[in-house]
Amino acid sequence: MGKRWIPLEANPDVMNQFMWGLGVPEGDVQFCDVYGLDDELLAMVPQPVLAVLFLYPLTSLDEEKEESGASDASTAEDKDLSKKVYFTKQTVGNACGTVGVIHAIGNATSQIKLVEGSYFERFYKKTADMDPVQVNFCIQNLISCTLHNQVLCYSHVRNISYHQRAAFLEEDDEMEDAHSVAASAGDTDANVDVNEHFVCFSCVDGELYELDGRKSQPISHGPSSPETLLQDAAKVIEARIAENPDSMNFNVMALSKQ
Repeated sequence: MGKRWIPLEANPDVMNQFMWGLGVPEGDVQFCDVYGLDDELLAMVPQPVLAVLFLYPLTSLDEEKEESGASDASTAEDKDLSKKVYFTKQTVGNACGTVGVIHAIGNATSQIKLVEGSYFERFYKKTADMDPVQVNFCIQNLISCTLHNQVLCYSHVRNISYHQRAAFLEEDDEMEDAHSVAASAGDTDANVDVNEHFVCFSCVDGELYELDGRKSQPISHGPSSPETLLQDAAKVIEARIAENPDSMNFNVMALSKQ
């Protein structure tokens, strides 16, 4: 990743001001802390939950998986991913918080009425058109495609869609400015050298999806529902935390409808 931003703080107040300033109506939805993953603490989270953001420290195993491209590769081969999932790649360093918010809102637009004419309304309208059947070959230098009998395989076309959105976001000065303002609003000193990473969990078409801009595509974690999204995501998060028991650098936030 060439370009690097200042990372967003894992703070609901920061995330709320960020998304409200970009077109999510204040008083409609908000991020809130998830203080624990047991049933009693999960019950304290306002419902309905539209998405879950998880911040965790990257390890050498994560780096190895990304370099090899092997992480969850079988997902695409064994299971068709819903075409309704909104997903984008992360091509800007330290932009995982912004990408997480984009994933959270982008997969809940049917339940959030974005402010007319706002940045987010314009952003999602523009990038929604970047779908698998409308490929912009201007970004061929970002991704190599496989042709078979002059027909572009669906999975490769879909990946072009993800890279189109990433390229659009990377060159979007308005989003970069909004991110910078939000990054400077946190309680901790800004530092570009961080080793934590945000991912988003959303329920789309009855499936729990992990949306990680470092990956090539969404990851399905099996059946879910809007009512059980928080509990289902918590199970995946618990397993992720168990992989790194020596670290305390974890954070969970829920995007809840008010």
